[in-house]
Amino acid sequence: MSAPTVETIRVKSNEDGLRLDRWFRIHFPDVGYTYLQKLLRSGQVRVDSKRVQANDRLAAGAEVRVPHVVRQPAKTSPSVRPPPGLSKADRDLIERNILFEDEHVLVLNKPFGIAVQGGTGTKRHIDGILAGMIDRFGDRPRLVHRLDRDTTGVLLVAKHRDAAAKLGRIFQTRSAAKTYWALVKGVPRPPQGKIEAALVKASGPDGDRVRRARPGEQDVAMHATTHYSVIDRVAHKAAWVSLKPVTGRQHQLRAHMASIGHPIIGDNKYEGHQALADSGIDQKLHLHARRLILPHPFVQGGKIDATAPLPEHMLKTWDMLGLDPNRFQE
Repeated sequence: MSAPTVETIRVKSNEDGLRLDRWFRIHFPDVGYTYLQKLLRSGQVRVDSKRVQANDRLAAGAEVRVPHVVRQPAKTSPSVRPPPGLSKADRDLIERNILFEDEHVLVLNKPFGIAVQGGTGTKRHIDGILAGMIDRFGDRPRLVHRLDRDTTGVLLVAKHRDAAAKLGRIFQTRSAAKTYWALVKGVPRPPQGKIEAALVKASGPDGDRVRRARPGEQDVAMHATTHYSVIDRVAHKAAWVSLKPVTGRQHQLRAHMASIGHPIIGDNKYEGHQALADSGIDQKLHLHARRLILPHPFVQGGKIDATAPLPEHMLKTWDMLGLDPNRFQE
């Protein structure tokens, strides 16, 4: 008897509300997003006999029609085989932190403590893991911007070369709106303001730092502007702030907040590592890329709007200090 050409899988109760593309990643991890789109466009994948899109959400009890071909081993050419040594844990790190994905763009919720790019002594990083998942994406994903190792939150990735070029131009023209959340020492006055302070790279052993430019350094100084707003406060000890960088300099938010006397909690480069140390708060960096909004490079009139939930250490701090992360919607 020949194998069936299609099979029907019923959506479980604990999968209610799950996006179709996420459901596929769970049940058929070898099916890449581009291939799934092809199956959807041709009507080979259906839900309750109806055509659907990758971002449609499934209801418990719904029946997903899946062609038998997705059960077959993927036929990948040598150019798209994953390099040896990429662990399942690394793959899972990417998969479980996807906030948004289409055929052009991938948006991740970057975890704490992992570098975005490699460098001296840095062997494990987001860029390298993505390169090792070329079998999943069909092309080498490309970083569009950067986050510091200990900064968490929204990270934008282009899924092919053309997307990288278009997204790069969007960032260069400052058409992307970025919002960060941070916990800082003390309470800034006034509660809303703009920091315009040029920055220069520090010399010596701390060469990966920046500082406020001094008179006479205009030739090497980098113009930098940050808008800040106090969302909530803990007496006079600390404040939850929203930060919106106009420019995108290295360590800009960290250096700017330190320059006005309100370093970010847990920042061991900019005098924030001792702040609230006696309160039992985790001394990890409390800086989170909360939201990113930008025009979609391939959808006329469309936009990408991604919001990342707070990481575990910041959620614990918010709970300890009586702050409610759901009270304020950026």
